[in-house]
Amino acid sequence: MTLLHHLDQGQGRPLVILHGLFGTLDNWHSLARRWATEAGLRVISVDLRNHGRSFHSPEHSYALMAQDVLQLFDHLGLGPETTLMGHSMGGKVAMRLALDHPERLAQLIVVDIAPRFSNMEHQDDIVAGLQAVDLAALATRQEADAALARHIPQLGVRQFLLKNLYRAEDNSFAWRINLPALTASLPAIGEETAGSTPFLKRTLFIRGGKSDYITPEDKLVGIPALFPNSQVATVVDAGHWVHAEKPDEVFELVRNFVG
Repeated sequence: MTLLHHLDQGQGRPLVILHGLFGTLDNWHSLARRWATEAGLRVISVDLRNHGRSFHSPEHSYALMAQDVLQLFDHLGLGPETTLMGHSMGGKVAMRLALDHPERLAQLIVVDIAPRFSNMEHQDDIVAGLQAVDLAALATRQEADAALARHIPQLGVRQFLLKNLYRAEDNSFAWRINLPALTASLPAIGEETAGSTPFLKRTLFIRGGKSDYITPEDKLVGIPALFPNSQVATVVDAGHWVHAEKPDEVFELVRNFVG
């Protein structure tokens, strides 16, 4: 059994955090530490397969990612008092696990993603930028940023992606993400989340006011159909990376919900 790489800190009721596509547990580092120290929670931040320091696999699906997380639950002895939270792709992993294994969770938090299908075209520029970085010829991080910039004008997005760049033991540059597997799996990552029975426990959806990942129709139809005991909280002036843009607001929303 190959376990997901994770960081376990704090004591109290467990909160498990799953990052989004091309992310790592480091994206949640500051908030995770705050929930552990200020909110009295046991916080487990996770690197999903093909991301961060977790294992690489040619297979990348929500069924497999949810199974990976369940294995980690078993390894850590996490009981039904656990809250599971996921952002974007990680939110779809969290929804999949909640729908398939509701008995394993106390409640669910989903950050800026809806259960509906996404065509993933919005990732085309990011994939093109990542593929434009010639790792073999790369001498500096600045060169990598310049290659990304030809496809990705937003500095914040490039900085987020460059967190995946590291120096291997031979001092060459490499990606922590499994770029070929993730690129091949983009259609699967956009898949709709469905369930034969709804998840009846408390669920909080956190959406960015400037983001279109959760639409009015999602709030009225798609989300309540699967998560009837849910509420949608909007963080004003935040985009898709709500937790990076408005950490204080996200901290309070989660602390009060898990409360």
